[in-house]
Amino acid sequence: MTNHLTRRSQSDRSQSRRFLSRRTLLSGTALSGLALTAGTAGTARAAAATTPHRTAPTPTSAPTHRAATPETYTAIPVAPGGGPAAADRVHVLKIGPRDAGTVLVLVPGMFGAANDFRLMARDLVAAVPGVQVWAFDRREENLADRSGFNAASTFTSAPTSSPDPAAYYLDGHYRAQDPASSPFAADWGLPLTLDDLRAVVLAAAGGGRRRVVLGGHSWGATTALAYAAWDFGGRPGFRDLVGLAVIDGGVLGAFDGNGTPVQDSPEEVRQRLAAIEGGAVFDMTISGVGLGSRAESTQIWYQLAGWYAHHDPAGRSVLQPRLPDALRPAAPISNAALLGLLVDTGFGWPNDISVHSGHFAENADGNGVRGWVDDGITPISRVAEAYAGPVPGVWEWYWPARLSVDLDVADVYADTDLARSLGLRLRHGAGLDVPLYAFGTSYSKGTVLEGARKVAAGSRVPYGVYESDNGMNHLDPLFAATAHNTATRSLAQFLRKVVGGSA
Repeated sequence: MTNHLTRRSQSDRSQSRRFLSRRTLLSGTALSGLALTAGTAGTARAAAATTPHRTAPTPTSAPTHRAATPETYTAIPVAPGGGPAAADRVHVLKIGPRDAGTVLVLVPGMFGAANDFRLMARDLVAAVPGVQVWAFDRREENLADRSGFNAASTFTSAPTSSPDPAAYYLDGHYRAQDPASSPFAADWGLPLTLDDLRAVVLAAAGGGRRRVVLGGHSWGATTALAYAAWDFGGRPGFRDLVGLAVIDGGVLGAFDGNGTPVQDSPEEVRQRLAAIEGGAVFDMTISGVGLGSRAESTQIWYQLAGWYAHHDPAGRSVLQPRLPDALRPAAPISNAALLGLLVDTGFGWPNDISVHSGHFAENADGNGVRGWVDDGITPISRVAEAYAGPVPGVWEWYWPARLSVDLDVADVYADTDLARSLGLRLRHGAGLDVPLYAFGTSYSKGTVLEGARKVAAGSRVPYGVYESDNGMNHLDPLFAATAHNTATRSLAQFLRKVVGGSA
């Protein structure tokens, strides 16, 4: 595929640093200390690209309007998990016709949540009649306090006299989940997640009235494949499904290409379990971005950035004065530009938390504020719409460390002694007999598709569809503009075949 990765000037490159992926950060590497000076002479910006895959540079547009397609966010009760009673439920974001004969259930990846898939789902149901999409929110989402966004969610312009979500969260008024009072999360691993997911899959099937395709992004793809191989009381998980769709993730070395192999040796697992037993029940990887030290700090910052960029994209950034020194631009920027600063690959962020969006405007507006210019496949307005929420969100606040351990061990995709010791029931991978779709970006350098082909070769998969776009970063498939989203287009083709009964 054509590579349209953002190009940067020599002076820009000299101001950035090399980042490691969030999976590398599991070993404790920190991302603090990013040196970004965004004054007139030192903007880390992306040069306009010339490939046909790019859109012409245009100023950031106003927030997009919600589609007419039915969209609901629904709770589904699940078995007790040892935590608060209010957490004994999961949620699904349902998009598309209620009478659809096929439901695509999508699982978000590490620190991901249901709103990862809203834009993709809209595109899919528009392209494939007879399909509804259900985006899965794990039970951990019940621990997040998003009420500060709810109070402000009716704003259509910059907040002034109304409640301010930045003050609610950054001044510490929200309800935080303290790891010390959350020992129950030590047991929130893959077995519980898959039991919860099965409740969703069975609800989607509607007693056999609908067919279910299960998919996911990143570690959500790993989760979907684990479900297919899982033993549910003697019944293989793949018996619930008519297809599998994995997006930039999976098993059997799917993540090896990013230079951070899974940590699944017995000694590594023992050490990680000991840390969880000692109270480190939440995965702290994403705190390495440098936006705060709590489990939820970074996720709050990103949602705040999305919220202000969505509601007042051209206005002077509300958050800029409150950014840590290492991340704060010197010159005033807009709300949209601040979101761009946090998500665009041109600023040196890791592949797995960045997109190809654009760059700061060359000149300030009449108020001395530099805005954002889209010249990539993922307009900042689409990122803002997804990140803003308020509910569901894009980022999961409290990711259980045990789930990270289990998903790493699940990479072997076999019923090993180590897997059994963790309660992983990966017994039916060889029997897998449903079609498989896999999509890879530049994130894995081809190993996502290699892993998917290994799954197919070691099973009874009737056929596989393997697509890639090395001009995409890990998050681009979730938010890219409809016309430039090769993941959505190729997945739609796969779903048409399933809906048509060829599966």
